[in-house]
Amino acid sequence: MTDPQLDAVQAQALDDISAARTLAELEAARVAHTGRRSPLATTLAGIGALPPERRGAVGKAANAVRRAVEAALAARTEELEAEELGAALERDTTDVTLPGDPHPLGALHPITQVRQEMEDILMGLGYRVADGPEVETDWHVFTALNTPEGHPARSPSDTFFIDGRPDRLLRTQTSPVQVREMQRSEPPIYLVAPGPVYRRDDIDATHSPMFHQMEGLAVDEGLTLAHLKGTMLRFFRELLGGEREILLQPHFFPFTEPSVDVQVSYVDKSGRTGWLELAGAGMVDPNVLRYCGIDAERYTGFAFGCGLDRIAMIRFGVPDLRLFFENDLRFLEQFA
Repeated sequence: MTDPQLDAVQAQALDDISAARTLAELEAARVAHTGRRSPLATTLAGIGALPPERRGAVGKAANAVRRAVEAALAARTEELEAEELGAALERDTTDVTLPGDPHPLGALHPITQVRQEMEDILMGLGYRVADGPEVETDWHVFTALNTPEGHPARSPSDTFFIDGRPDRLLRTQTSPVQVREMQRSEPPIYLVAPGPVYRRDDIDATHSPMFHQMEGLAVDEGLTLAHLKGTMLRFFRELLGGEREILLQPHFFPFTEPSVDVQVSYVDKSGRTGWLELAGAGMVDPNVLRYCGIDAERYTGFAFGCGLDRIAMIRFGVPDLRLFFENDLRFLEQFA
């Protein structure tokens, strides 16, 4: 094939590429002019059979044609793709400038947020998180916790008992978790037990028949009320702010002796300072240790408990406890 013939091949290829009106037509032109059976491919393949004096000139001319054809193909491909995209956009009635439909992201429930924060604080103090059944036995809820027969908490008017099973009930506190852990573990024991509890109590906006507690237990040699006070002070300062102070007021719980209410300092909207009761606590009654098989002469312990829901109400300024359980997204999305 002579140089004029290569010129003709190039001219025909460029004409066909320019005449292509679709990407499919352009692909057909590419195959016809650069494919394995194209005149250009035949020329390139036959260079080795030419006389030595012609190989250089023909090879140079053929490669120049190849580069010209490939450049024309690339340029026409870009043009046709732009044209087809423009046509598709004209056919599409979608307004791409409108905002899309957002995919809503989930978030932790505010009570879960508070629970995890409280767990993190106590785990930083060396406690571990424990869990237990919500349907419990009378022994674990009352007897092992030193609650005597005839105590109001044992009455069906205060507690949800299982029909036909007078020894089974919905736990009224997470203290049974502590009992089970003391039965299966040897001191030292440092644990927190968060979770839902149940009581027949829904008299106002701050009470619910189902709510959440977090109780803590420490059993070791030499523990005193001073250790309890130090733990409570550190815990509430971490949770509610380093300026908080605490006040221990005498109280009574069957499973602790002595027992105290833990009150935390706060400033109301008028700037007045006061005390807010946030937890019950005390030294574990020796009877409770004995029920669980722990040597009460060697070990002492302290326990504390507070309502997760009440802490969440304080943290987020929520006036009605029931809002946490109504599953109203207008309310819950505020905490996302």
